Amino acid sequence: MLFIHYGCKVNQYETNGMIQKLMNKFDVVDPEEMADIYIVNTCSVTNMSDRKSRQMLRRCKELNPNAIVIAVGCYAEVAKTEIEKMDEVDLVLGNHQKADIDKYVESYFEGKELNDKTIENYFYDFGSITYTEKTRAVIKVQDGCNNFCTYCIIPYARGRICSRDSKSVIKEITEIAKKGIKEVVITGIQVSSYGKDFENEYRLIDLLEEINMIDGIERIRLGSLEPIMITDEFCQRISKLEKMCHHFHLSLQSGCDKTLREMNRKYTTDDFEAVVGRLRKLYDDVILTTDIIVGFPNETDEDFEITYKFLNKIKFYKMHIFKYSQRNGTVAAKMKNQIPANVKEFRSKKLLELSDLNERGYLEQYIGKEVDVLFEEKDGEYLKGHTGNYILVKAKLDEQNLNKIIRVNVLNVEKDCLIAE
Repeated sequence: MLFIHYGCKVNQYETNGMIQKLMNKFDVVDPEEMADIYIVNTCSVTNMSDRKSRQMLRRCKELNPNAIVIAVGCYAEVAKTEIEKMDEVDLVLGNHQKADIDKYVESYFEGKELNDKTIENYFYDFGSITYTEKTRAVIKVQDGCNNFCTYCIIPYARGRICSRDSKSVIKEITEIAKKGIKEVVITGIQVSSYGKDFENEYRLIDLLEEINMIDGIERIRLGSLEPIMITDEFCQRISKLEKMCHHFHLSLQSGCDKTLREMNRKYTTDDFEAVVGRLRKLYDDVILTTDIIVGFPNETDEDFEITYKFLNKIKFYKMHIFKYSQRNGTVAAKMKNQIPANVKEFRSKKLLELSDLNERGYLEQYIGKEVDVLFEEKDGEYLKGHTGNYILVKAKLDEQNLNKIIRVNVLNVEKDCLIAE
């Protein structure tokens, strides 16, 4: 059996959960080996994601014509009928079926159809499943999204927001700490909405305060955040959490208010700039990253220039640039004035150049300074890892320093990382 996944950290977490569900019943092989069962955890965030998922499903059957090919995940959720017509695919399962993947696979081989039920507000809980990236663990605490941005298919693929019980989260992280893991990444489809579906007033900041008290955990990192959650109260409370990493990924999408309105984003550029001000006042060394979509329908040259000037003003450490992709079933797909591919390419290239320039500027500020690094893996003669504010660092150290936080002196900059000793 071979698992293949695309997409976000939540998908990675769930792939690991499915592996642990099935590994006692099937042998899980390495990617370079041929398998009898292929399970492809698909993504549907863009048209390119759909295409890659389809290509991989076909590729699996090419690798072994006799193999069972199973499609799961977001693309399988929103395009179930389309995928079922593919000759290469034997079984299609949506997101809410992942947690019971073992039962569905067993039923398939028994020639039975497992009775399914439509589930709303259901957290796809795998139990005590931990997904570990090198020396950090990814903790899924939330699923779904209620925002319905005009460009996004994810609310249809994942459903409405649903938060994981806080006791389950704390129990998992406590067990992780006992295994020597020092850093946790708190993630979800829209992690900012954690707790909004609870009857009580327990929210993300309450969860973070509990995690901060767990012995053995030294770093807490957050996944992508909606900027409107970074209130004065949130900043006041988070400032007291000594384990919180000073790196925040704020999902902006555009620096033009007109475009933000058409995207159905719930803030203005003034709101966003205020959030940036709060965080930079809170932490001298804070690193801010973001996502930007270029070529959204109706985005004129003037709108793009407004975005460019705003981004140049904010000066993010790094920007992830996406060319707008039409998603069938979304409001934006029906909008007039779709932007030509060559215009999207030009705008994307311009913002990527700005992002590279900003990143280099940030990195050069660290030359001659000391930084604390959690070293995660060996890379040739170097060990490499990240600072608390998520800057990549390489240093010539012995392997005994892996999974340890070491203070090093920065010598110079090499591409996208710091070289230290």
